[in-house]
Amino acid sequence: MSNNETGRIRVLVADDHPLYREAVVRAVRARPEFELIGQAEDGRSALGAIRENAPDVAVLDVEMPSLGGVDVVRAVNRDALETRVVLLSAHLEADTVYAAVQAGVSAYLSKAWPAERICDALLAVSRGEIILPNEIQAGLAQAIRSNAAGAQLHLTPREHDVLAGLAAGKSAPAIAAELHVSPATVKTHLKTLYEKLGVSDRAAAVAESMRRGLIE
Repeated sequence: MSNNETGRIRVLVADDHPLYREAVVRAVRARPEFELIGQAEDGRSALGAIRENAPDVAVLDVEMPSLGGVDVVRAVNRDALETRVVLLSAHLEADTVYAAVQAGVSAYLSKAWPAERICDALLAVSRGEIILPNEIQAGLAQAIRSNAAGAQLHLTPREHDVLAGLAAGKSAPAIAAELHVSPATVKTHLKTLYEKLGVSDRAAAVAESMRRGLIE
């Protein structure tokens, strides 16, 4: 993968810590396989540079001003840009790694790695590999299980009926009449639905139910 006639891998480096960014830049420049095409010190500038210069690989800090690394990954994949994004972090929290993987990151690496090892990962990513180090895989697996459990709602048949009424725009009394129960019973079901969905009103309940595929 390369947009360069010389066949070298075009790399963008973005980090708001100048000393660390310079260390990565020096390592990239020292490798004959790479061509450094730019630097950025915040996420919004990094995304602009990706859109303008189309690097083969962009290596970004997870936590940057104006736009975080995960948000940059989302934007790159949403816009179907060809740049592969590598995220670096001093902390390997499972939830952040999970969000990055969901967003479409190509690698999630520790800042504790030597710059040379990071460059080796950039080279692998340029070939289409996905790099998730062993030290984060157990935490990532747990985050996947936790998020999957949270996404699976167990609604009773009556709660499904009430939810269908909500989606149809019916009032609580109208739903009660249709289901042959009291309005108070419907309100109890609504309260439970709001709690399960993590929302506070009917519009949000319908929107969240559609997002989760509970209703169409």
